[in-house]
Amino acid sequence: MLLLWLVLAVVAVPYTVRLGEVGRADQEAQLPAGSESARVARLLNPAVRDEPLPLAVIWTPRAEGEQISAGQQKAVRQVALRLAGPAAAPILAADGRALTVVIAARPEDLPDRLAAISKAAGTVGGTRVDLAGPAAAQADLDGAFAEIDGTLLAVALGGVLVILLLVYRSVLMPLLVITGALLALAVACAVLYMLARSGWLPIDGQAQGIVFVLVIGASTDYALLLAARHREELAQQPNAARAMAAACRATAPPVLASAVTIAFAMMTLTFSDLPAEQALGPAVAIAMACCAAVSLTFLPAVLVLCDHRALRPRAARETDGRWAKTARAIGHRPRRVWLGCLALLAVGAACAPLLSQTGVPLHQALPARASSVAGHEVLARHFPAGIASPLVIVAPAARASDVRDQIVATPGVAESTVASSGPEGKVQILVTQTDPPDSARARDTVDRLRASLTGTGALVGGQSAQLTDLYQASVRGHRLIMPLVLVVVLAVLIILLRCLLLPLLLVAAAWLSLFTAFGAAALLFRLVADSAATEPAVVLFSFVFLVALGVDYNIFLVHRIRGEALRHGTATGVQRGLQTTSGVISAAGLILAATFTALIVMPLVYLAQIGCIVAVGVLIDSLLVRLFLIPALVLDLDRRTWWPSRLPGDRTRPGTSRTPHTPDPGRTAAAAT
Repeated sequence: MLLLWLVLAVVAVPYTVRLGEVGRADQEAQLPAGSESARVARLLNPAVRDEPLPLAVIWTPRAEGEQISAGQQKAVRQVALRLAGPAAAPILAADGRALTVVIAARPEDLPDRLAAISKAAGTVGGTRVDLAGPAAAQADLDGAFAEIDGTLLAVALGGVLVILLLVYRSVLMPLLVITGALLALAVACAVLYMLARSGWLPIDGQAQGIVFVLVIGASTDYALLLAARHREELAQQPNAARAMAAACRATAPPVLASAVTIAFAMMTLTFSDLPAEQALGPAVAIAMACCAAVSLTFLPAVLVLCDHRALRPRAARETDGRWAKTARAIGHRPRRVWLGCLALLAVGAACAPLLSQTGVPLHQALPARASSVAGHEVLARHFPAGIASPLVIVAPAARASDVRDQIVATPGVAESTVASSGPEGKVQILVTQTDPPDSARARDTVDRLRASLTGTGALVGGQSAQLTDLYQASVRGHRLIMPLVLVVVLAVLIILLRCLLLPLLLVAAAWLSLFTAFGAAALLFRLVADSAATEPAVVLFSFVFLVALGVDYNIFLVHRIRGEALRHGTATGVQRGLQTTSGVISAAGLILAATFTALIVMPLVYLAQIGCIVAVGVLIDSLLVRLFLIPALVLDLDRRTWWPSRLPGDRTRPGTSRTPHTPDPGRTAAAAT
């Protein structure tokens, strides 16, 4: 088995870096199939996969406050003629202090193309050149995603390593855990690379970043669970192979259930209208299969090979005593505990409406140092907001006059012009908006235009129309995917626990902790960025991740409680479950939160927002919900927890006592982890 994994490692490791070669981040590739903006793109470029992107080249005098001279205007016209032909007419700002020309740039080799354009534009003496518009933003977006490979992996692994060193207080075990996580990541990247290369599963930088942090976090969590149970078994028998066999039998059900739950929950994204979300579901499912395979095959073999050098059974009286006291404290007044937890969660959930899903303009989502952001600011100072990215309306030539009248009468439109060319029998009308093309008000303008042009045969496309279609498809996905995720999670819990009441309570607790995470994250966003605006996709991804990952801790804790309750009754099962899994759940929660926190260092706002929301949610779920709320609920409900089934351990026998007792310290050594 180890030899097989070593061969896979040699073959797969290079694909961890090469996965970024097949990623796509262009906006057209993410459009919903059949959307109006996608139809316009196909009409204008029927034989080309990638639609040309508008690029605004802006000239301003080097000396602040000066105006563009006649000589500079002449030089700009000559540059524009060389770059885009006679159709590209320079536009002088109303204040005379800037000149711009909007040209089309193909997405292929975009950075090189923009560099050449900037160099040619720089020949106009006495001026400074800035680039803005969708093409410039796309180049910066591609550059931001190019940083994912090294930076994200280094930050995630660094955080995990620090926590593992604190947990194990040795070097060997953390290195083994990280080696397993990297192996799972390499195999997952190799599979995804092959699928993306063949065109079966398009992968973008967003999916790549999420897969990276999820594989590192989940693999480490599974390793913690296995190692904890292995140490527990080593305390009972010194033979490492037999102890590992017993540990694998005990941990395989929760690990497989966890991986299946996350995979199935993410597969609900295939019901989305957005290609990027559709691809993320299978990508995560493949990654989770790799995590489970490595955790249940590679890591056990390595731990047995290392014998007691990696894990030494040790007394953990302080840790066991702490969790035993916690369990007894919860057992004395369980109702007070779960009511107090609900009150805390409700306070956070009350702030959830502060998280606004109005969207984040692209120039605000990119790093402040990005060149397109500087270009956007220069353009906004001198020209109408939508000049760099006009709407493109394709209408029947016979109705061009009526369509233009409707366009001019629509609020939010600054001006419109008829392009020199259009599809056969149709006319192409370019519309400049008064608002930035990636703003919420620009989306409202698109909606008004489409409503006013109903029945004319006209189609509205361009960047604002594409963003509108993306936004609306994402909102529609919420209504379908969120209930599906809850159904999937509930089904897995019912199958695993073989009851109905407890799975319903666990899903309800996950739902409440989710909104608490949204509320806490909204307050953080307000504090740090002075805005709690986000994208609908951020909320959807965070929802799926938090519900699916929260089930991990449900499974780790409740599966152990049920196993102990089968023999000793529910009350004792809760005490034993808390003592043997609390340390694991706490460490796992910290590690998973640390891996998602790594997304915060990424130079893209929406990835940082996903990382922040999920990290906060995981900490709430693992440290409050799973360690206090759920145990208190189970203790308060007692044997009713397992309704409609009944556990053998809960049947009162004559002459026996159901008073909880403290388990053998040797069996609870796992709490140290």
